Amino acid sequence: MESESSLIKKYNIPGPRYTSYPTVPYWESENLSFETWNETISKNLTHFKTNEISLYIHLPYCESLCTFCGCHKRITKNHSLEKPYIQALMNEWDEYNSSFPFKIKELHLGGGTPTFFNPDNISILLEHILKNNKAENIDFSFEAHPNSTLDKHLSTLYQLGFKRLSFGVQDYDPIVQKAIHRFQTFDQVQKVHQNAKEIGYTSISHDLVFGLPKQTLMAIEKTVKNTLLLMPDRVSLYSYAHVPWLKGNGQRGFEDNDIPNDEEKRALYELAKKMFLNAGYIEIGMDHFALEHDSLAIAFKNKSLHRNFMGYTTQNTNMLIGLGASSISDSWFAFSQNEKEVEKYVQMSENKQFDKIKGHLLNEQDLIIRRKILDLMCHFETTLPEDEELKKSIIKKLIPLQEDNLIELKEDNLKVKEKGIPFVRNVCMCFDTYLTKSNDDKPKFSKVI
Repeated sequence: MESESSLIKKYNIPGPRYTSYPTVPYWESENLSFETWNETISKNLTHFKTNEISLYIHLPYCESLCTFCGCHKRITKNHSLEKPYIQALMNEWDEYNSSFPFKIKELHLGGGTPTFFNPDNISILLEHILKNNKAENIDFSFEAHPNSTLDKHLSTLYQLGFKRLSFGVQDYDPIVQKAIHRFQTFDQVQKVHQNAKEIGYTSISHDLVFGLPKQTLMAIEKTVKNTLLLMPDRVSLYSYAHVPWLKGNGQRGFEDNDIPNDEEKRALYELAKKMFLNAGYIEIGMDHFALEHDSLAIAFKNKSLHRNFMGYTTQNTNMLIGLGASSISDSWFAFSQNEKEVEKYVQMSENKQFDKIKGHLLNEQDLIIRRKILDLMCHFETTLPEDEELKKSIIKKLIPLQEDNLIELKEDNLKVKEKGIPFVRNVCMCFDTYLTKSNDDKPKFSKVI
């Protein structure tokens, strides 16, 4: 049986995060007409017999570039860009709303920096979208930068039905903050956190990142200690994904040797994990922690946890509609992505052009494997597919993980052991038939651990 350090060396290879299957680099349609995409939505509504959806709205603007970020964003201090973009979002929603009787069950504002936008402009957008379109028992949330989140942001969104938010903290250490060009003090975070609690938000999350440039054990210990002083309901402890080859990526301003090596990075996670578990948090999925009262912890315990392009969620609506530049949508039977360039997206929306730049229509095998990977990512267990050829192929790939005591395989039942949780993405890769189909040597994914 191999040591933990040798296991990390063995399995820390590039691999998907599996917010979808197939993963984006393997989608087979470079262009997908809005008409074809809408046909898959109709298929969803007929199959699942519900019109409740999850809605993601991408708000891409940021005033400054964070050098750890691999998200689609537009750096500007020109706030006059807000209203044309808001109008473009409303145009896109109106196109959907004219064809489908959607009821919005789950809504998330992501970015970019949603709190870049003036609260009044956010209110105009959401009042337009939510008019007569709210489901019962809604779950609305947004991402917030501690430095740009005003009391008016908090109160406006709360009045519109938002009860959850996540603050992007990343790390409190000044050396790390300088390396990633993301600055906020503990006092700033504490103030906006307390304001949110006083207004009535019932689930506050802090987003942290491990493996950042110049991050040390001492730095992450300080960050976790500060986080525990506020005891947020949830904590996201994301692995820094070093993907400098992606277009528009801001990952510069530091050297590769500033990034912790594989063993150092894992030690950062294990220290933070130990501190959160000792403080009463429950580990959820591969990068989340929550207090027992939080809905995410409850969903994990009763095995209703879901995962989509917004990450782990308690709402399994089987339909995710993404609005905005670069947004991804999921009709269960297909995926699609909007135009990535912000200015081009706005122009297309003005011209009522909503064709997708990328998409994928899932075949029967895709749908089967998708469910297996979703079970693994959410619950660390699944069953093997019935197709004998596919099953044999998967078992063959699972053998090294079984020999290393990372998984338990009994007949057709697969379970990831506690020791194997850090390697859950490797387990999922054994099911992924697309990884062996590509001859393209270009890098596609960050390392899995």
